[in-house]
Amino acid sequence: MSQDNVMDAERRFWVGTTCAVGGAAAVGVAVPFVSTFAPSERAKAAGAPVEVDVGDLKPGEMRTVEWRGKPVWIVRRTPEQLASLKTTDPLVADPKSERNPAEITPEYARNEYRSIKPEYLVAVGICPHLGCSPSTRFAEGPQPSLPADWKGGFLCPCHGSTFDMAGRVYKNKPSPDNLTIPPYEFLSDSRIIVGVDAKTKA
Repeated sequence: MSQDNVMDAERRFWVGTTCAVGGAAAVGVAVPFVSTFAPSERAKAAGAPVEVDVGDLKPGEMRTVEWRGKPVWIVRRTPEQLASLKTTDPLVADPKSERNPAEITPEYARNEYRSIKPEYLVAVGICPHLGCSPSTRFAEGPQPSLPADWKGGFLCPCHGSTFDMAGRVYKNKPSPDNLTIPPYEFLSDSRIIVGVDAKTKA
């Protein structure tokens, strides 16, 4: 074999090797890149309705579930907590949930309790001001950052917005709205489905 033929053979070998390695590298890069377009299992489930068993939830207790990446609170209110709503009516900014009702309060929750069944509050645990998550302050009476006549509810630690036991924001607070009531319905006396209601199924 002539020297020229040897050089051609070597050149073809190295060109082929380079192409093969480059192609493999391209595949290696492309696979993770393409996989980013495929939704994860968590992403698929993020918008799905969530069933919750509240049969063991005692009065005064709260359970948190995740729906669409947001915390949803389910509070079983005590008779005393329900009675407190009459005293907070004149103190809250939107007692009848008239602000942005289509976005914030479904028709079946536009009542004093903001719920289907008075005993259970189902609300998105995100403050409408800047998206912080309020903390529970169910005990009545004076507490840090709360008034002396506090009736129980929720406190957003970021900027001090307070909400009563129906998730209604108090007057003169940073939050522009009440806590959002998500679509939900009762499947039975002890099971709630969050993320779907009669309107969304229609």
